[in-house]
Amino acid sequence: MVRYEGKTVVKLNVNGAVHELAVRPSALLLDVLRDMLGLTGAKPGCRNGDCGACTVILDGWPAKSCLVLAVEAQGHSITTVEGLNGTAEIQKCFVEKNAFQCGYCTSGFLMVCQALKMQHPVMPPEYVIEEWLQSNLCRCTSYQEIRSAVAAMYRQGS
Repeated sequence: MVRYEGKTVVKLNVNGAVHELAVRPSALLLDVLRDMLGLTGAKPGCRNGDCGACTVILDGWPAKSCLVLAVEAQGHSITTVEGLNGTAEIQKCFVEKNAFQCGYCTSGFLMVCQALKMQHPVMPPEYVIEEWLQSNLCRCTSYQEIRSAVAAMYRQGS
């Protein structure tokens, strides 16, 4: 990292592209993604790690971008919902199973489900899926539809 007039220059690998940015050392990854890179799929919700609306995939694992400093993300692979490019099986399954209502939490759930599939290529036991889905909240109560979308993702991906 290089210090530059009160800012730190970082290189972030986001959706396969490297971006060199001057950020405040205290800048959250969520804010850098949204405000500096224009990637607004990660949503600011609670800003304290409770809701999961800001979830991204960091080195294959779900991470709440409101809890990660941009400087901490340097040297890691970051995938946002935009990086799925509408081609991820889980995105199709969310549409087929109507696994959203207002849509605010949807990108966070998509990223958790995508990471679940990356870490568990074969359908894991139900308790594992439940544990992963507990990291995100949906105020519109689409939980059953989300579980159906996850099951469909594993059925279709086999």
